[in-house]
Amino acid sequence: MATEDNFVHPALFYRTRVEYLDSLLPFIVDGINAGHPVMVAVPGPNLAALRETLGRHAAHVVMTDMTDAGRNPGRILGEVLSGFVVKHPGEPVRIVGEPIWPSRSEVEYPACVQHEALINHAFVGRDVTVVCPYDVAHLHPGVIVDACRTHPVLWRPGFPEQQSASYDPDLVCAHYNQPLGTHSAAVKYTVRSLADLSGARAFAVAYGQWFRLSATRTADLQLITNELATSSLMYAAGPCRLALWQHDGYLVCEARDRGRLDDPLAGRRTYDSDTGRGRALYVVNAIADLTRAYTGADETTIRAYLRLDEVA
Repeated sequence: MATEDNFVHPALFYRTRVEYLDSLLPFIVDGINAGHPVMVAVPGPNLAALRETLGRHAAHVVMTDMTDAGRNPGRILGEVLSGFVVKHPGEPVRIVGEPIWPSRSEVEYPACVQHEALINHAFVGRDVTVVCPYDVAHLHPGVIVDACRTHPVLWRPGFPEQQSASYDPDLVCAHYNQPLGTHSAAVKYTVRSLADLSGARAFAVAYGQWFRLSATRTADLQLITNELATSSLMYAAGPCRLALWQHDGYLVCEARDRGRLDDPLAGRRTYDSDTGRGRALYVVNAIADLTRAYTGADETTIRAYLRLDEVA
């Protein structure tokens, strides 16, 4: 099962809760018995089922509700998975990570697929296995097609493990790297120099208060705006064009510049190991409920979403 550098990334295609448990429990328990660090990051109902079935073994597993920790797919690699791996240098690590479930929205899905594709680059050279379950009974068939492209190994209950004939994570990343058009109702603010940052922060606060965000979420919006604008000024030529708008239950903060973000893992490493611009994106990923990005030959757009369900 292991590749030459011992990194393994299987997709598990399951149809029933029984298939789910029968496939994952041996993987988890074998890791525990071998003394390997094990983390399970899956949606709440699946997490509860695994915890109950593991019984006493659950005490030896880091268990995380992915609907909370991974609500922003851009946060999963740097904060959840890499955050766990770096705590165990030199040790074989086992992870169950389920970032895609049937209620994921259309706006979230491209970020989920890009996350799955980038896992293949994040742990090169490490003895890490990340198993990603997919509920084929309830997910759209196109999701399964993408899973075969982002996972080199496929697990199907009752069948031998197989190599994915369509595996091509870089092609998937390119496919979902689509231009993001600014909303027609967006309110805009241009940051041309560091002297403009105080105005950008005030712009964000005023907009958040207009939509009656809580004080905490208004501060989040202000920090996101500041991080995006500052990193744009530091690492791209020309001004940063900010835009804010409300759409479909989110307050959206967008930053555009004329630079090229050519590091696909920027913001998806641990904070201490990332680049300068990557650290700013890490902060944005950690705060936002969703992050989307587009990078072209001479343009980068970063879009952060905050849910509007927390009001003052």
